[in-house]
Amino acid sequence: STNLIIGAPDFCSIFFTCKMNRSYCALLKFTMMKQAEKHIVFFDGHCNLCSNSVRFIIKRDKKKYFVFASLQSDAARPYLLQFDPKNKTNDSIILMEGGKQYEKSTAVLRIARQLSPPWPIFYALKIIPVSLRDALYDWIAANRYKWFGKRTQCLLDLPLHKERFL
Repeated sequence: STNLIIGAPDFCSIFFTCKMNRSYCALLKFTMMKQAEKHIVFFDGHCNLCSNSVRFIIKRDKKKYFVFASLQSDAARPYLLQFDPKNKTNDSIILMEGGKQYEKSTAVLRIARQLSPPWPIFYALKIIPVSLRDALYDWIAANRYKWFGKRTQCLLDLPLHKERFL
């Protein structure tokens, strides 16, 4: 049994202490590198607006570009901790794409860019300063539970799309 610290190149700055054999560590490293190739949308699993947005994306993501995880899920934690070690980000949509993290309006626009037409046209809104876009995003986010309701647990029962969730 060896104590080996590994990190997946181009994935993140999270390192795993592996007290198992080297082949297990190599398999873990390979798995994390494959996960890094995915384009992950993290969403508030308790928010009806957010859950419905995931359904909207799935219907229009014909190339299956995105996979999804609730911000509250155990599967999301290692990904989110690499950019937010104190795990404070739980009220914003987050897109992890190409080893980078995008939040709020920028994440929404980058997601729209990958959907079937006509949604990619909305990426042109990127010319609006991020401070203005995020102000609108924050206003909607602050009122999302009041306007759309809240769930006590993540309820994305999409058995046909189970492979799209971490």
